[in-house]
Amino acid sequence: MKRLRAFFYVQHLLGIGHLARASRIAAALVDDGFDVTVVTGGAPIAGFPGVGVKSVTLPPVTSGDEGFSGLVDLQGKPIDDDFKKLRSDMLLQAFRDCRPDIVIVEAFPFGRRQMRFELLPLIEAIDATTPRPLLATSVRDILQERVKPGRNEEAVDLINRHFDLVMVHGDPAFATLDKTFPLAGAIKVEVTYTGLVAAPPPPAASERFDVLVSVGGGAAGKSLVSSTIAAARNANDAWKWCLITGPNLPKDEFDAIAPDAPPALSIFRFREDFASLLTGARLSVSQAGYNTVCDVLRSGCRSLLVPFAAGGETEQTVRALMLEELGLAMVLTEKDLTPEGLAQAIEQALAQPTPAAHRLDLEGARRSAQILRQRYRTWSLKVGPGFGKVHDQTDDRC
Repeated sequence: MKRLRAFFYVQHLLGIGHLARASRIAAALVDDGFDVTVVTGGAPIAGFPGVGVKSVTLPPVTSGDEGFSGLVDLQGKPIDDDFKKLRSDMLLQAFRDCRPDIVIVEAFPFGRRQMRFELLPLIEAIDATTPRPLLATSVRDILQERVKPGRNEEAVDLINRHFDLVMVHGDPAFATLDKTFPLAGAIKVEVTYTGLVAAPPPPAASERFDVLVSVGGGAAGKSLVSSTIAAARNANDAWKWCLITGPNLPKDEFDAIAPDAPPALSIFRFREDFASLLTGARLSVSQAGYNTVCDVLRSGCRSLLVPFAAGGETEQTVRALMLEELGLAMVLTEKDLTPEGLAQAIEQALAQPTPAAHRLDLEGARRSAQILRQRYRTWSLKVGPGFGKVHDQTDDRC
């Protein structure tokens, strides 16, 4: 059997959403017969990027704060030029070792501008390679809206000069790229919609909760954690609560909140069966990150969204309000997030009927693999001999 080689770069900085979405796509690529190498550069997260995927781990960096104002190592120390050069050299070596047919860069150049120090040299190396691999950018459907002049123009210029495909991981019936990227019409390369990258349908829930609160990766959302504990303490005695703080919440902070939990509230750092728990929950309370929303949409349960908005972030607020408009969620803004405000919103959400079935496309992972295979076949014929070469399954260079 012949296999195409895919080289997939993903950098998560604050939450784990980017890594989770990329891992789902990587798994779908493996299922479709690709040989996949995923390069990660954030804090290690157990279970990612997943089984069957080759992994290259760069020295990890995270965001210095919720405003993404700087990069730091795992000890909180700002990274220097030597650190950047080490990462860049490792990334280039991984690319050379892999010799991929397709390179996928997650978010950039629409986002992850902080990583230009290693991504621009990678793009230069791609352009200088013969045969040159197809270069695709992998982006979510709703982007962070840019306020600094020239940033959108810079992204369009990079796409038009270097990229061959823009994969938007959304359903155009819900959101198109121009909703949050005003220069979408200036993109000259192909833009294609994959559908939302949701996990497969989960098994039935092993436990049932009335209120299931989740805080994504846990690096942000501390107010939601503290408000949940206070709201649960004063809530209906018959309600059963679950709070999942996220794996990135520091252990000392997790240990500090546990003694404050009332008997009706179970607290966990992480639950592998989160998607299953949603199917048995009366209400999901969460931020409005891409992956959590996909899990909620897959489950069909009631949803109360508290979109992350610190540091000028707009993406989650836009997504939450659009879902509220469709009748698929209720929204509580961060500025209204207090124990009293959360308790009132939960009561209102539980009084609502279960949302009607939606028709949003949730099969974006599988469709991404199909699109890449089809586009590579077409693109390789267009660019000429040598570019259409595929590799034997026993070739283990990446």
